[in-house]
Amino acid sequence: DTVVVIEHQPDVILAADWVVDLGPEGGAGGGTIVAQGPPEKIIRSRKSHTGAALAQELRS
Repeated sequence: DTVVVIEHQPDVILAADWVVDLGPEGGAGGGTIVAQGPPEKIIRSRKSHTGAALAQELRS
C-alpha cells in the first residue's frame, strides 16, 4: 500500500518506510528530488535539508 503525506513532523517522517525529499528550497527554488529512500538514507544526504533536520531530531 502507498500513502502520500506532506509532512514536517520529524517523528512522522522517521516512521516512514520510504521518503521522497523535494527541494532544495520552496517555490521556484524547489521541485527537484533531492533525496529518496528510507529515512536513514535521507539523513546521510548532504543535499537534504530534511535529512539535516532528522539527524538533529535523533541527536536531541
